[in-house]
Amino acid sequence: MLPESWATEVAKNALTAEDAPAKWLASFNDPIMVKLIKEAKTNNLDLQVAAGNMDKAWLLAKQSGAALKPTVDLSLGGSRSGIVDGGTASNNVNVGLQASWELDVWGRLRAGVSAAQASAQAAEADYIFAQHSLSANIAKTYFKVIEAKQQAEITRQNLSTLKETLRITQVRYDNGMTSAQDVALNRANLATAKEQLITIEGSQRDATRALEVLLGRYPNAALEIPNELPALPSPPPAGVPSEILERRPDIVSAERKIAAAFNATDQAKAARLPRFSLTTSLNGTSDSLSDVLNPANIAWQLGANLIAPLFDGGKRKIDVEIATVEQKQVISNYAQKALTAFSEVENNLDQGRVLAHREAALSEVLEQSNKAYRIADLRYKEGEIGLLDTLQIQQQAIAAESNLLSIKRTQLEQRINLYLALGGSW
Repeated sequence: MLPESWATEVAKNALTAEDAPAKWLASFNDPIMVKLIKEAKTNNLDLQVAAGNMDKAWLLAKQSGAALKPTVDLSLGGSRSGIVDGGTASNNVNVGLQASWELDVWGRLRAGVSAAQASAQAAEADYIFAQHSLSANIAKTYFKVIEAKQQAEITRQNLSTLKETLRITQVRYDNGMTSAQDVALNRANLATAKEQLITIEGSQRDATRALEVLLGRYPNAALEIPNELPALPSPPPAGVPSEILERRPDIVSAERKIAAAFNATDQAKAARLPRFSLTTSLNGTSDSLSDVLNPANIAWQLGANLIAPLFDGGKRKIDVEIATVEQKQVISNYAQKALTAFSEVENNLDQGRVLAHREAALSEVLEQSNKAYRIADLRYKEGEIGLLDTLQIQQQAIAAESNLLSIKRTQLEQRINLYLALGGSW
């Protein structure tokens, strides 16, 4: 039995169902990101494959429905015959119309149609979930590119500070106020920062290319992306656990696969019973095309057929057993997907709270680290402390700024993951 509410406390600033925008991504207030997601939905190749699977499934469902209707065939033939040694040659023209219709007495054909329709509905839900997953990947990759750009800017500012520190240290060394060790240490830190910038810029290009591939573009790392992460929106309405079963497309797909499996079992059971069909035909024969449709030249036939399976080596019985096993499989798959969905929601609700506390702590770390560095920088310039102590405090402040930026990006990803877990509107 499902609980009436989530075990994890929902954030107090979460939106209500009435306040939430129709499309949850709109809460980020980032038109560029929304534009990229729209582009990906049009051009992404994996999504096109999923769309093809859906279209194919619906065509198969439509095709299966043809089995419930009669089939009608028209035949037309003609010949001319005679004796080789001479004599009179004759013409022969044949026109035939044949129709047959299987009476679905036991529901075998209807079960097949229902199974195909349920499979098509599952494929459609899979396509919708593929759209949601693609939107989430676009957003998260977009955030990674922006974070990399901001991390690169932090490193450039660090480089500028280190260059100025090196200049001061060199002046002090030239005046005999410090040692060559301090100069070498400063140069080493400067080289390390340069290497970090190279690595970060490489990561930025990698993330940009990954985003371009998702967009269906050539991956040349030329995509223009903003320099600032969007503000963190309020959490979406979490609702109750039972709503997830109806809202998440992947769970809807799993439920439709259960329906398809049960109908397939009914179809397999009905296949062990006799089949009844009606047949009729009209055949016209004449020596000229103009007379072939003369009622005097047309013969008709009406018949009924019964085909009863007697012996097939146990094939039809095994078909039923296989269908029954597949029933159990899809039921277990549905239960597992539901549990996974509940876990994803609980984890993301919890992570949202954890990240909020971490952001507050890191903001305090950054504020105090910057304060400590300003004091240390003044004391170093006045010769009260050594370069090593100053650099350590400086790097602590830079690390705090970098970590805070990473947390902000992780918070944005958490919102996206929560949207996906809740099955919200994209």
